[in-house]
Amino acid sequence: MNDASAQIAARYAARADRFEAVIAGAPADRWSSPSPCDDWRAADVVQHVLDMHGAMLLPLERTLAEAPTVDADPLAAFRSARRDLTEVLADDTVSQSEVPTPIGSMTLADHIDQVASEDLVVHGWDLAKATGQEHELDPEEVERMWPAAQQMDERLRTPGAFGPGVVVFGPVVEVPDDAPVPHRLLGLLGRDPYWTAG
Repeated sequence: MNDASAQIAARYAARADRFEAVIAGAPADRWSSPSPCDDWRAADVVQHVLDMHGAMLLPLERTLAEAPTVDADPLAAFRSARRDLTEVLADDTVSQSEVPTPIGSMTLADHIDQVASEDLVVHGWDLAKATGQEHELDPEEVERMWPAAQQMDERLRTPGAFGPGVVVFGPVVEVPDDAPVPHRLLGLLGRDPYWTAG
């Protein structure tokens, strides 16, 4: 595995560890609870993550391995999808192949890094909020994501810009200028940092 692939694989593993821990920590009676994502319950957050994992395999004409459904066993469902992407990232021939994406051609490894892997950061926060767990965004992730969030392409906020029914980020949630950077980042990503399940 080359250095670039190794870094992406390590970053994915760290993000997946944190997301998996949130799934494992969720009370069994909270999977139908609302989440900070409009119209999504807690289980829907995990399903979206799995859908994005599956989307990474489409250029390879593959699908996720057969696994329990999210409603049956969310932890097993995620672990299975995680194995699928981990295997892809471990194979340089596959991970360094060029694939088409909605924002242009890039390597499959970069696509995973920027989409399915990065999704785990903010959706880990979403899931924790939905299931009543304490969870702070990783400071290193905040530092890395903050500059790009401030320069976000408005297409990412435009429903349907990347296909029918596709919504990447919701409208900006206004957060005070003197709020902590993690809160301002969440606002730019369309989330109310003070949201609670009620």
